Order: sequence, then C-alpha cells, then structure tokens
Amino acid sequence: MSAKSPEDICPIPAHMAEGDLESVLSLYDPEAVFLKQSREVTKGEQGLRPELAPRAAIKARFDFNIKQVVKAGNIALMHTQWKVSGPQQQPMTVYAIEVARCQPDGTWRWLIGDPFTIGRQTGA
Repeated sequence: MSAKSPEDICPIPAHMAEGDLESVLSLYDPEAVFLKQSREVTKGEQGLRPELAPRAAIKARFDFNIKQVVKAGNIALMHTQWKVSGPQQQPMTVYAIEVARCQPDGTWRWLIGDPFTIGRQTGA
C-alpha cells in the first residue's frame, strides 16, 4: 500500500504485528534519519534496520494517534502519539515528531523520525 498523504504512512502497526521488516522499511525515505533514544542519529536503511528489526521480530503492536500534520509543499511535519507493546516488552508511549516527504511518484514516506523528543512513558 502506497501512502497518498502523510497520514497514510502509518501502516507500520500492521507491518510490525506481521513481523514484516521489509514493508516497515519501505515506509522510510532513502535519505531517512532517525533519532534513537540515546540521541544518536542513524541514517538510511543501514541505520534503520537494526533499530526496527527487534520490534518486528517480536511482532510488536503499535497503536497511534496522529495529533497534527502541517504541510508545506512536499514536506509535512507530523506530531504522533505511539503506544508500543509486545509479548515480552513493557508497554511504552512516545510522542513522536516526524517529518515526511512526498516522493517523485506522489507517495509519502518518513524522512526524519524523533520518537523520544518529549520523552517516554512506560506502563499501560
């Protein structure tokens, strides 16, 4: 499924629950950067794969609530609340700030992800 709007990028819950890492990675722009909880920046598929693979392996459940999307041309700033849980993972809630970019084919992908800007809450 191709994202026709920034809001449509969020099928990550279904892909993660299926353990489909390749589909999760396809939601990211080739130049994507991701800010890890350690504040270290990881880049591209090479950096995203080891960051996302453990959650895909346990088929983590991702629930989300898009709080706001602000678009300027082919760039969108997204504020999203994510709740992540898994069979052997304590549930956590993060408030992510993400930037999406429209691709030349008209589809949208995440360009910048910062899920720990506001902090992380553990527990239900």
